[in-house]
Amino acid sequence: MAKKESTFLNMTLTLFIITAVASVALGYVYNITKEPIQKAKDEKLKNAINIVVPDADKGTIETETIEIEGKDIYIYTVSIDDKTIGTAINSFSNDGFGGLVRVMVGFDADGKIIDSDVLEHKETPGLGDKSSKSVNNWNEQFKGLDISTMKDQTLKVSKDGGEVDAITAATITSRAYCDAIQRAWTVYMETIDGNSQEKETAETEIIEENIVEPNEGGNDNE
Repeated sequence: MAKKESTFLNMTLTLFIITAVASVALGYVYNITKEPIQKAKDEKLKNAINIVVPDADKGTIETETIEIEGKDIYIYTVSIDDKTIGTAINSFSNDGFGGLVRVMVGFDADGKIIDSDVLEHKETPGLGDKSSKSVNNWNEQFKGLDISTMKDQTLKVSKDGGEVDAITAATITSRAYCDAIQRAWTVYMETIDGNSQEKETAETEIIEENIVEPNEGGNDNE
């Protein structure tokens, strides 16, 4: 049998076939795994919201997204029977030891912290990862904190003159965690103020619509 001559055309055709087969295979795998991966992400998100706003899984959640410093912050308002029981905010800090740190934090109607936990980080195992509930109970100290009563309304570690005990040998991670919560609190307070102004405006409009102008000829009941 004669050996087929190797030519540029043959090599190009072979490479094209290999690439096409690989692309089809990757597309097939992606379609199979896309739904389970999304379900896992959704479940993780629901669990995180339920941690910082207990009973969130029994209510309805309204989602709002805003962009700060080129990154998205997600606001989840949790209601049961049309009554808001808390607001969870997926916030971030770029100042972690390993870069980006994402924290989910819940606030009550007064702006106090209900609870918080890490969603995403690249911190050092055994040190910075202690900010996560799955590793350590360090973040329990944030429960019930009211940032509005703190000096300069700023959440800081004790080393910087604040009220938060930093993780041993992981001050940078601790600062990043505080920074993420601080950003979430600022967004929450602005959201509350915005909602209050909208409600005030709406109530004013309703009142104005119900005002009855007096008849020029006087009141018929007199």
